[in-house]
Amino acid sequence: MLHKKLIIPIFLIFTMILLVGCQTATEDSEEIEKTEAENTEETEQAENSEGNIRSVENALGVTDIEGEPQRIVTLYQGATDTAVAMGIKPVGMVESWLEKPVYQYLRDDLEDVSLVGEETQPNLEEIAKLNPDLIIASKIRHEEIFEQLSQIAPTVADESLYNFKETTLLMGEALNQQDVAAQLIEDWDNRVVDFQNKAEEQIENWPMHVSVLNFRADHARIYVTGFAGSILTELGFNGPKNLEGSDEEIMLLTDQESIPQMNADVFYIFMNEDEAVKETYEDWISHPLWGNLDAVQANQSYIVDEVIWNMGGGILAANLMLDDIYDRLELTE
Repeated sequence: MLHKKLIIPIFLIFTMILLVGCQTATEDSEEIEKTEAENTEETEQAENSEGNIRSVENALGVTDIEGEPQRIVTLYQGATDTAVAMGIKPVGMVESWLEKPVYQYLRDDLEDVSLVGEETQPNLEEIAKLNPDLIIASKIRHEEIFEQLSQIAPTVADESLYNFKETTLLMGEALNQQDVAAQLIEDWDNRVVDFQNKAEEQIENWPMHVSVLNFRADHARIYVTGFAGSILTELGFNGPKNLEGSDEEIMLLTDQESIPQMNADVFYIFMNEDEAVKETYEDWISHPLWGNLDAVQANQSYIVDEVIWNMGGGILAANLMLDDIYDRLELTE
């Protein structure tokens, strides 16, 4: 049997060994936890970094866009209009078709914005000089140069030129401002509902048949769809009475014997200021067939602004067009 004097030192040594072991285990555990925390933080940072790059589907594929672009170039009129509606001033834009170089209704908001050529032929060198971080294009106009544009900056393309809702949603996604785009669409949809309610209450022959007419130097046109036609359909109008069921976007009328195809309850007419165009218009409306049309007999034939009704192509132009329709039909909003 061990002597009592030896038991105490042995007990103390054993206790010290246990304490050292526990301290080492604690230190090891703390080190493991620290390493795991650092790894988790690095993983989260990596995931956040990857999450900052968004893949945006568009008419010409999928485009990766980082963050919220600040330097925007717009290559068609509807995109320029929509940028202004979203509170964005592009660094570059294409020249307007009329009222050059910028449409009057957008001019105050686009002062000093650089021009990068025409919508059908943008200048790639001028675009590159602006160092953009996003380009808004159109498949119809820019499919052939899409790859070249994409080498300059991330580029998204809309399917059409006049589907202003599609343009608004695409730009909201590309700019990472989906809430702004959604609000613009919601405000528009509310106006459409208001118009439909007012029209049903106040217009005796609602829904009315409508024709959007355009006179050129050597012919006339009926815009069945397009920017104005699509909006009128959304509002609840019916198309020309003698063209129901037609799937043509534009009907070309080359002789005055075709005037009855225009027939509708209301006409919205736009044309440019060219003298030859004015002569054509005066010649056609002087024809006896013109006087037989329902809109003419009801005094519901209106000359409207070609820029707003056909050229603007964006959500601001759509709202201005709706303002015009409220006014022409004497509806209060």
